[in-house]
Amino acid sequence: MADERPTSYQRPASGPGGPRKKRPFQRRKVCRFCAEKNLTIDYKEPRTLRYFISERGKIVPRRISGNCSRHQREITEAIKRARNLALLPVASNHVLP
Repeated sequence: MADERPTSYQRPASGPGGPRKKRPFQRRKVCRFCAEKNLTIDYKEPRTLRYFISERGKIVPRRISGNCSRHQREITEAIKRARNLALLPVASNHVLP
């Protein structure tokens, strides 16, 4: 009985940031370019690069896109080159009211 906690002790239901939500199991994201060897990253193909740009024109981070670090660096460089040549927009066409 010495190993048991006293019954008066209760763990707090929520931490300092509020209640924690349990996420359902999500599949591990796999790098699209590692899985399919025939895909290439090229700044001249804006159609493939658009998957890695948000609606606002920002580059999607690796934790969201699921790319490995090597391919994320290549994608970032290709997006920046395509922006420089005006193949991709630098920012979205969102106009402030």
